Amino acid sequence: MRVTVVVPTYNEAGNIERLCREVRRSVPTASLLIVDDASPDGTAAIAEALDGELGQIDVIHRSGKAGLGAAYRAGLRAAIDRGAEICIQMDADLSHDPAVLPALVSIVEHGADLAIGSRYVPGGLTENWPRKRRALSRWGNRYAAGVLGLAINDATAGYRAYRSEALERMEFETVAAEGYGFQVEMTYRLVRIGGKVVEFPITFRDRTEGISKMSGGIIGEALVLVLKLWVADFGGRRRRRRKGG
Repeated sequence: MRVTVVVPTYNEAGNIERLCREVRRSVPTASLLIVDDASPDGTAAIAEALDGELGQIDVIHRSGKAGLGAAYRAGLRAAIDRGAEICIQMDADLSHDPAVLPALVSIVEHGADLAIGSRYVPGGLTENWPRKRRALSRWGNRYAAGVLGLAINDATAGYRAYRSEALERMEFETVAAEGYGFQVEMTYRLVRIGGKVVEFPITFRDRTEGISKMSGGIIGEALVLVLKLWVADFGGRRRRRRKGG
């Protein structure tokens, strides 16, 4: 199956070369699609120069920072239009180990619609996180799973592989959330269409180069989004019951 790895970037000049080389070693036949939000540090230029050496590296140039969700929507759409059958999401900051890519691809090839690189299944770990951040992430995932009825341990995970056909069925381009909220809503939509989800344990390592893009506002957005999804789902169930009655 044709695989495209979609990587949003903003000021990742310190990481992008190593990432591209490690992705190429792990999945030599995969395409890399860098979605760059006009990084002033030259991230896009580095990626384009590497294409001459490594091949199969394309860059989508965007006019400025418009959010993680918007970058993924643009990148996934472009990947599917170019023939990708499996679309992979991963961060540029090397927190997602490219050595895991073959496992995620294999899971989708063997029937899953979504393979999640999960921190919160047996064998999964987070490294170099302060206790407060680890607790917030853990409880945020439990909150999302409990409210939305998701049998998923790591709905906020950003390392994942999708079957392209499932992305189209879930109408991913209409997902408006960003950050953690984007990952939660994508997971929720896939589950709602009856998609098969498999979680694979990973070790998540905090970035060593550059500055984290995560903020309290993005986390707050995710918490509010979960409630909105639950309200919409509850309203839909009530309407269906009335029609059935």
